[in-house]
Amino acid sequence: MIPKQSEPIKTTESSNPLVFDRSDWGHIRLTGADRVRFLHNQTTQNIEQLSANQGAHTVFVTSTGRTLDLTTVYAQSDSLHVVTSPDMAKPLYDWMDRYIFFSDKVTLADESEQTFMFTLLGPGSDDIARKIGADALMGKAEFSHQQISVAGAEVSMAVGSDLAIAGYTLWGDRAQAETVWQALLVAGATAGSAEQWEDLRIRQGRPMPGKELTDDDNPLEAGLWPAVSFEKGCYIGQETIARLNTYKGVKKRLWGLALEHSVAVGETVWLGEDKIGKVTSFTSAPSDSLPNSSSSSFALAYLRTKAGGEGLTVTVNATEAEVVALPFVTHNYPTTTEATA
Repeated sequence: MIPKQSEPIKTTESSNPLVFDRSDWGHIRLTGADRVRFLHNQTTQNIEQLSANQGAHTVFVTSTGRTLDLTTVYAQSDSLHVVTSPDMAKPLYDWMDRYIFFSDKVTLADESEQTFMFTLLGPGSDDIARKIGADALMGKAEFSHQQISVAGAEVSMAVGSDLAIAGYTLWGDRAQAETVWQALLVAGATAGSAEQWEDLRIRQGRPMPGKELTDDDNPLEAGLWPAVSFEKGCYIGQETIARLNTYKGVKKRLWGLALEHSVAVGETVWLGEDKIGKVTSFTSAPSDSLPNSSSSSFALAYLRTKAGGEGLTVTVNATEAEVVALPFVTHNYPTTTEATA
């Protein structure tokens, strides 16, 4: 189902909007008369429901329903623009290319090297957006996007930050990157670092390839329910994912761990004498964006569903941790109405 976005996106507690350079993320453009049908059959989201200037998260999965990447797709009048995680554009390009047959009217283009991408987020983002000429996006649903001119540079701008934090994402010709970046700073944004982005990603619970998205994981375990359609027809990996939903068979779930001390990725999570999970990401960077805890250290971990979830006290390498919910993910099975909406 396409997310309804009826609730506001959660924000950080920072008083200054931050802008992050995410130009290391990948960009693949699909053109041709069959582009919508093709991507619809390749990923978990109902791409056929998207109109021009809308978008959604969608997951690429293997034939057994294991995760490859969580991507964002933006529907445009003549193309689909897919934003991939860093270092995932070529693998996903090659993955899709192998499924294009002679009669398919689909063309793929990897535009990663030619494209910059910036993300503006936090309180005050709307003010910055107005100053650079994006008034028409105010109040629009997440993933809504349009072309705007920023300091003379033509760019695309979308509602949303790729986290559960209010913001906007801009992308365009890499030759215009410095012009757009400086315009955002002049408008009042503060430059954020790669370390700050990773800290926010972990505390928000946004899964990434090689960490929370691997051949051992599926989208439902990662809490990516809004990116999965249960009413669409066949797609790669659909049978496995549908069965997990029908029989409520999700055996592990992604949670946050609020800690007082450092832990290592890969370490075991214990509940008493029982092994219940494994740490996938860790941060100890100072942050004012803790929606879950005042703890300075934070980790992501997959925990066995039967062990429980939010509120548990667990240990990792003799370090006590509280299991907390994550703003970016959800672990609720859809109701009948939601599953058929």
